[in-house]
Amino acid sequence: MHATLPLLTDTDFPAIRRGPLEILQVNLGHLCNQQCLHCHVNAGPTRKEIMSRDNMEVVLDFVQKNRIKTLDLTGGAPELNPHFRDLVRAARGLGVHVMDRCNLTVLGEPGQETLAEFLAENEVEIFASLPCYLQENVDGQRGKGVYVGSIEGMKKLNQQGYGQSASGLQLNLVYNPAGPSLPPPQRQLEEDYRRELQHHHDVRFNRLLTITNMPIKRFGSMLVSKKQFGDYMDLLKGAHQDSNLETVMCRNLMSVDWQGFVYDCDFNQMLNLPLKIAGRPRSHLRDIETEALSGNSVVVADHCYGCTAGQGSSCGGALTVDA
Repeated sequence: MHATLPLLTDTDFPAIRRGPLEILQVNLGHLCNQQCLHCHVNAGPTRKEIMSRDNMEVVLDFVQKNRIKTLDLTGGAPELNPHFRDLVRAARGLGVHVMDRCNLTVLGEPGQETLAEFLAENEVEIFASLPCYLQENVDGQRGKGVYVGSIEGMKKLNQQGYGQSASGLQLNLVYNPAGPSLPPPQRQLEEDYRRELQHHHDVRFNRLLTITNMPIKRFGSMLVSKKQFGDYMDLLKGAHQDSNLETVMCRNLMSVDWQGFVYDCDFNQMLNLPLKIAGRPRSHLRDIETEALSGNSVVVADHCYGCTAGQGSSCGGALTVDA
């Protein structure tokens, strides 16, 4: 795999400072039942990195001590961590809003037969990857059979009340482009998804989020192999909007890796660019005081243009929905 960090560190990206911490995003491991072309984590079925129960206790202690409002669980497929359900129950017991970055097909994995029911019982908000409403595009990007498995996963969630407006159970779909291009306007694409998925499969969701592909890990390596890396960076830089700097996710989110070390965002985590605080080259979550985070400089590199290009991009979708 081609390393992309050396191509990103010489940057003119504007300086950013953190605001109050509201979201703790935790990577529960790189193990995944899929192996997608666009994956910035390089996750897959053979990965061994898994967050331990001890580090999950550190997460829960931090959440409780600092009154964190939202716990955002990601991977890999976070549900494949053997302690996933214990963590969710404990966080919900603290009154924390829990988000699950789900790939939908995990709902059909052996041992996950009751996963949809569990998520509904704990009122977990789901952010589910579905990069297109067309089977050919999804299978081409994520692997043969993923589209059918994703639709089956949505049906299981719908049966539990997800995607139904009166239930309060949120099912959000996540789109990302198949190649080196920016996502289309989020609002119009959401209408297309809703129409096509309901008409062809009678499945429902609440919101569609669009996310720009980051030029790192597996996707970045593919760009280098195809000699498209420079052109893609020119696209991102040319579409940069200063207005998006005010709402980028690194202002109110902190990312935690499977070992408990902290970063300004998930993308910095995958590039091994640790959050810099109090002169330490790297910090563990157990050593972080939130008072020292507010106003702290965010570690930036050229990949940050992926968050500010066009309508903007974050783990919560487009930053400018009307774009």
